Amino acid sequence: MDSQELTRLFESVRRGEISPSEASKRVQTAPLEETGAFATVDLHRAIRCGSPEVIFGQGKTVEQIIAILRTLNRHGHAGLVTRVAAEAGPALVEAFPEGEYNVTGRTFRIPGPDPGPKLGKVIVVTAGTSDLPVAEEARVAAESWNCEVSLVADVGVAGIHRLFNRLNELHEADVLVVVAGMEGALPSVIGGLVACPIIAVPTSIGYGANFGGLSALLTMLNSCASNVLVVNIDAGFNGGHVAGLIARRAGQARQGSGAAPTLAKGSNSVEESKGTVHHVH
Repeated sequence: MDSQELTRLFESVRRGEISPSEASKRVQTAPLEETGAFATVDLHRAIRCGSPEVIFGQGKTVEQIIAILRTLNRHGHAGLVTRVAAEAGPALVEAFPEGEYNVTGRTFRIPGPDPGPKLGKVIVVTAGTSDLPVAEEARVAAESWNCEVSLVADVGVAGIHRLFNRLNELHEADVLVVVAGMEGALPSVIGGLVACPIIAVPTSIGYGANFGGLSALLTMLNSCASNVLVVNIDAGFNGGHVAGLIARRAGQARQGSGAAPTLAKGSNSVEESKGTVHHVH
């Protein structure tokens, strides 16, 4: 049951088509559905959190993923699966021809009902080409919020001039998702150049002392740029999901006010609100 179904239910009560007790029963039973003996699907997450339950594909069989997707689909929800194994992808495409299988990002997505115009802009940035699988997962996650999403790839600090060539583009974003392995310096660099939130995603790309992404994670957590927030190693979904949520809210605010720049809380001017604060050491 989503917000539209809930509204229709209330309207039915108002018109006297069903009793309040029957409506109460439907609401009580609608939040979840048992799927086989392996999943309890959360059908109220879209109402509580704005987006349906997302399926973490790793560790699940193809049959389990298909069954969960069918449950979501039957209730009118979109479906997103992350960490899709290579052998599972073709089976999902066969079961749901309308779905979108992203081989690089290891995602499978079934679009929901028409969400209307895109609101908010997210740009996903990678330090290297090797970070693309995590970046693609982030891109798909952000797109599920119906935001405008684009990708800027391979602009890491080893060739910093590549980044400067794309700065005008980055300044147009409501949120940036910056994906980097190795030493993980790119989010901090970009953080000092833009006036928007940065969701930093460390990846496990790197040689021995990278420690499977730990070095990148620690670099990002210790960033001096105060607009940098960090998610878990290789957690492209988390980065993209949060970025999409923020960008969507920003787009809704612009649409509601019809205004462009707004004052940040505590600032005295539009120009001041655009500035990024950095800690002084």
